[in-house]
Amino acid sequence: MYRFQRHIYDATRKFYLLGRDGLVDGLQPPTGGAVLEVGCGTGRNLIKIARAYPQARCYGLDVSEEMLATARRAVAKAGLSGRITLKQADATSFEPEALFGRLDFDRVVISYALSMIPPWRAVLARALTTLAPGGSLHIVDFGDQAHLPGPFRAVLNRWLALFQVTPRPELGAELERLCVEAGASSGTRRLYGGYAVQGLATRRG
Repeated sequence: MYRFQRHIYDATRKFYLLGRDGLVDGLQPPTGGAVLEVGCGTGRNLIKIARAYPQARCYGLDVSEEMLATARRAVAKAGLSGRITLKQADATSFEPEALFGRLDFDRVVISYALSMIPPWRAVLARALTTLAPGGSLHIVDFGDQAHLPGPFRAVLNRWLALFQVTPRPELGAELERLCVEAGASSGTRRLYGGYAVQGLATRRG
């Protein structure tokens, strides 16, 4: 799937992956901080993050080598190869020290990846364990569609299914549960009538 999807991904996703730029604007990593994107795909978000926060160190991982090949080319074209490190890894079990030579990150980003990963709960749990003290996990993905018209929801979900995308209406509850166990705070909010959901988890300092 990724072999073909990566060629149309950036050209089309700006029209339907809503809320990503707001997520980037809200990151505000500390000076010299480290930002990790889990499921970085073609590198679009990491390039935007690196440009927005020139003093941050940026890292990305993805399970698809095809996606990463596209990301490496995009990062090199942007002149950011020295600031963005990309690695192939499973988002449910990656070891940050082995991949990137560091134990934790000040900001972790998951943008429209949980809806494409069947064991998405394990991805959330793993991401939380990689937060530095005071660090935060920032999530945006397809939402519960609670306030969208029924016909639109039906068409949207049929279309998403073509790309093996499944919205996670339980995301807020699962994030809250994991944060209670980890001693972190959490919150979610609907965007665009529930078309998207934005989640935030913060580890205590």
